[in-house]
Amino acid sequence: MAECRIGVVGVGKMGEYHVGVLSDMREAELVGIVDSDQKRAKIVSERYKTSNYKDYKELFKKVDAVVVAVPTSMHYSIGKEFIEAGIHTLLEKPCTDDLRQAEELFDIAAKKNVTLHIGHVERFNGAVQELFKIVKDPIYIECRRMSPFSARIKDDGVVLDIMIHDIDIVLNLVESDVVNINVIGNSVFSKRDDLVNAQIEFENGCIANLLASRVSQNKVRTLEVTQKESSILLDYTEQEIFVHRQSSSESQLSPGSLRYKQESLVERIFVHKDNPLKLELKHFIDCAANGSLRKLAVKKELNSLNIALQILSHFKSGR
Repeated sequence: MAECRIGVVGVGKMGEYHVGVLSDMREAELVGIVDSDQKRAKIVSERYKTSNYKDYKELFKKVDAVVVAVPTSMHYSIGKEFIEAGIHTLLEKPCTDDLRQAEELFDIAAKKNVTLHIGHVERFNGAVQELFKIVKDPIYIECRRMSPFSARIKDDGVVLDIMIHDIDIVLNLVESDVVNINVIGNSVFSKRDDLVNAQIEFENGCIANLLASRVSQNKVRTLEVTQKESSILLDYTEQEIFVHRQSSSESQLSPGSLRYKQESLVERIFVHKDNPLKLELKHFIDCAANGSLRKLAVKKELNSLNIALQILSHFKSGR
């Protein structure tokens, strides 16, 4: 694999995570970083022994590829400049907060023959990759993505910050058109969507229920798929999958109490656990340096953003 010269624009929490992973990758030469906070940029550049530039345009003639991890409102303008300069670009999710802008970026990338990759890191989670091998005919999908509030997320609410991961996975599991969306939610600690529950109905009859919250005191990242003959539980954080089959339940009535007993065969699926971000960056660099094909069609990339924006619109109109 040819070495790829790469830079990172935006070194907040997620941006620094990219820098740390890239600094250890043989496939990449970390050319430098850029951040509007010069004090922060200096600290990160010294920590990972790379150069620090004041203006992202200084990277144009120095890199083959770039990771853009700035606030969502800046994705379109900065991403567009890099793509038009012929530089392969990884935009952290969401691509943009406007579907037409996202479509334009992919159109420009196609004309310039460069890779535009959107940072849906959960696609590269080992458990998710195994999930796609065993899900055949989902009837119902339940997603729960919950965590305590963090003031660092100022640009997005939970729909575009965390629910979009589950939207992306669900849409690619079901592979059927969305026919209806119901949304309820609330703003608790901010003026944005802090708590959202979305129910998605598909043309093939499948129903998905997605809960995203940043008002919880507990961090939860799970997805459960119900099929006719099995129930599959995935834990994103632990990268684990358990399959329940042949479940049965019965009630046991005794004086003063009623108890329920449930039995099932439980299979633990082997998952090759690796750092999902490292796998994502390897794929991006492989596309950029070697012309490998993207894992997901542009149409599906845009569909995930489209449904996320519809859910956000429902939330705003229902307040």
